[in-house]
Amino acid sequence: MDLQFGDIQETALVTLAIRASETARPNPRIRDEKAKEIIDTLGVDVSKYDPFLSHEGVVARTIMFADALRGLIQRYPDAPCVNLGCGFDDKFSQVDNGRIEWFDVDLPDQIAVRRKVYEDRPRCTMMNGDALDGTWTAALPKDRPANIIVMEGVLEYFTKEQTATCLHMLCDSFEHGYLVAEMNSMFMVKHSKQHDAIKNTNATFKWGTDSGAEFVELEPRLTLLSERSYNEEMRKHTLRGRLFATTVGRKINNRIAVFRW
Repeated sequence: MDLQFGDIQETALVTLAIRASETARPNPRIRDEKAKEIIDTLGVDVSKYDPFLSHEGVVARTIMFADALRGLIQRYPDAPCVNLGCGFDDKFSQVDNGRIEWFDVDLPDQIAVRRKVYEDRPRCTMMNGDALDGTWTAALPKDRPANIIVMEGVLEYFTKEQTATCLHMLCDSFEHGYLVAEMNSMFMVKHSKQHDAIKNTNATFKWGTDSGAEFVELEPRLTLLSERSYNEEMRKHTLRGRLFATTVGRKINNRIAVFRW
């Protein structure tokens, strides 16, 4: 694997480090062998990207995103699915039903690095694409009842204006679709540099919401179907996770929201 430490954005290192370390545990709650392979290949200490609360949050969101996607795929078993802003994420292997067409989409420089780690697979294709410009969507199937778009760990780095542009692009590009998105709070935006993992990167959160209804205000073609805090999953596994979910994290933890248009 021809991959160097500098090839990977620091925000991607957070999720890779966490998924790798969880996979290496005796009884992992999630498995991501590719993440472990990447971290092992880098051969550097990434422990600063794997603090407790971020670890529990990434595990929770991985489980919750997979569950939400499986539910939609069960309803639309032939749906084209797009992991927009995919980074090194491999949701396809988590949710594949043997029929879906999956597209891992990111900016050209990120896809170039991803190709050092992944190859295109049957029904799973990597594509250059910009979340703010829908040109790339012309290559996707448009004859299905719905398209499924997933954006995990992406929108919190967009401004409000960029988020609106992205939502307009999706609704313009696909007649019917579902968006499964990660959402964060304005509290987290104001305290990016206190975040236990993000403080070790050069990234900052740009915009947050108190409710997914704020996305609908930006793009009225959307309907908010559900919104759930990561606390729901975090409280199941550890005492510290349960304490966080029921105290300081109760209103500020990230959420998973599902929209339809």
